[in-house]
Amino acid sequence: MDRSERLSGKKVLIVGLTLFSMFFGAGNLIFPPFLAVQAGTSIIPAAAGFLISAVGLPVLGVIAVAYSGGLEKLAGRVHPAFAQLFTILIYLSIGPFLAIPRTAGTSFEMTLLPLVGEGGKAAGQLLYSIVFFTIAMVMAFNPDKLTERLGKILCPALLILIFVMFAGSVFYHQTISGEPAGAYQRAAAVTGFLEGYQTMDTIAALNFGIVIALNIRAMGVREDSQVVRTTIHSGMIAGLLLALIYMALAYVGGQVQAEAASLDNGARILTFAAGRFYGNTGALLLGVIFFIACLNTCIGLLSCCSKYFSTLVPGIGYRAWVVLFAVTSVVIANAGLSRILAFSVPVLNAIYPVAIVLIALSFIHRGEGAGRKMYPAAILLTGIVSVIYSLEQTRIVIPVITGAVSLLPGYGLGLGWLIPAAIGIGIGRMLPEHSR
Repeated sequence: MDRSERLSGKKVLIVGLTLFSMFFGAGNLIFPPFLAVQAGTSIIPAAAGFLISAVGLPVLGVIAVAYSGGLEKLAGRVHPAFAQLFTILIYLSIGPFLAIPRTAGTSFEMTLLPLVGEGGKAAGQLLYSIVFFTIAMVMAFNPDKLTERLGKILCPALLILIFVMFAGSVFYHQTISGEPAGAYQRAAAVTGFLEGYQTMDTIAALNFGIVIALNIRAMGVREDSQVVRTTIHSGMIAGLLLALIYMALAYVGGQVQAEAASLDNGARILTFAAGRFYGNTGALLLGVIFFIACLNTCIGLLSCCSKYFSTLVPGIGYRAWVVLFAVTSVVIANAGLSRILAFSVPVLNAIYPVAIVLIALSFIHRGEGAGRKMYPAAILLTGIVSVIYSLEQTRIVIPVITGAVSLLPGYGLGLGWLIPAAIGIGIGRMLPEHSR
């Protein structure tokens, strides 16, 4: 292969920064400090669990999709109908129905809401979301330019601002001394793992590859194997940055743990910490951090969702999908952040286990030859348990069935799907090649 097709280390780093900026949004900011305050002296196992689901799984997701040739090809190992349904569901859940509106909702509450107050919240949020999504929409119109806008400009600016925030915590000289709260008392690592669910990065990782590959090709790489290799390297860079930033934000939360124990979410903890470290300037610093982080993720999500649906429905162009998703997100964002988060948790409980098992299967089996039946068997059993659990979380109980499934080990912690997934893999290995 012509060496000119290989990207330099600097360009691979820029692609990695672009992927990081697409991952790092609202949830990535608010969950680590909240985890530190809630976990107290159990911060180490809690953080380890969080890093597994919020960093390890997304990186594995990027690698799995890169090697498989795309999400639909990977999911197609289960069944063609499942591939299309699952892919559409994934894109919608990380797109206009959940994650994209959350970027505007969270950044509004951290930037404009303190200025307009509760009395002007409705009008302020509507105006803010229109401006926010207009900016994101315009920047998403050219998806092959994301490395220029995110990787070279917005992401470095975000990293510098987060470092400034972290530096303030270093000089605060406090230590974590509080006892673990809630579920962290009995299962800190598992609770941290489940908190990592809410970053949405594992399901996002399954889809970001479509835009990352587009940007890599726009930089001159043509050979598929080199695109895959560069995608994997950029995923590792993004994962390393995510881990470092998560630890820094958890440290920030830990520094105010004793004083912020009564605060009920990560956004309020960060606001409190910024005020402690930098006074009134801290609110401005934090507001800019939230705005850039949420804008980056919104641009990335608009791009990958619109790119997918423009190929799924060729009659509607890419930019038309960008506009449609942006307008839809304005409407949903104004339903309020708390409603978005309340709806996202049961949806994530249903989708995440299936995504995790699909990623794991990609490393166990290539989907061809003997043993390929493990894909439909494992996904079917995982899906049944995860859907039942999600329904129960919304107070929908299926007589007899919910009670029986709830007896599975780890069910109460949201991990009841583990044993069924393992059983499905075992059954799939034993089934003959042409069984029905």
